[in-house]
Amino acid sequence: MHAARATGSVWCSLAILVLLVATGSARADEAAAWAALRQGGVVALMRHGDAPGVGDPAGWRLDDCATQRNLSERGRDEARAAGARLRAERIAIARVLSSPWCRCVDTATLVDVGPVQVEPAFANAFVLHERRDALREGGRAVIGRWRGPGVLFVVTHGENIRALTGRSPATAEIVVVSMGAEGAIRDIGSLPAPARLR
Repeated sequence: MHAARATGSVWCSLAILVLLVATGSARADEAAAWAALRQGGVVALMRHGDAPGVGDPAGWRLDDCATQRNLSERGRDEARAAGARLRAERIAIARVLSSPWCRCVDTATLVDVGPVQVEPAFANAFVLHERRDALREGGRAVIGRWRGPGVLFVVTHGENIRALTGRSPATAEIVVVSMGAEGAIRDIGSLPAPARLR
């Protein structure tokens, strides 16, 4: 009986320790992202806001938003809150790019940190899976050319961000990167979706 209690207590202590380490690691990750954004010369890759479902319906067309998966009201709120946060922190966004998909263009527009320019290099790598490698290389090229001043802000898809960084971001999460001297993308940190919306 005492041994079982002792074992349970050890597991509980280990679980608390793991949680504390993970929380500290997440805070450090977020702090690094904010520091890099304030300094500028980096790229912020944002996954579009909440858009229920996976992929796009059969027969989707880029020129017709009604045929695509679109932002929910939660996704719209996530985008507005992310933009409010960036403006409150006085992050100097120099340029805004978006995937051609409507949920990304809508997210970038609602973030409201500058005029939105569609960039095909960040098109949906999940739906266009046969072009995933080419899209990854196109995205890398755009990131590699950015030197600032300010931040290049890109709204794209989770699969694109995963292909570029290895991270699988949540909706409205922002992953901050730069191009390392050796030509590899350097993952600096990330900003979670605004907490009040979770």
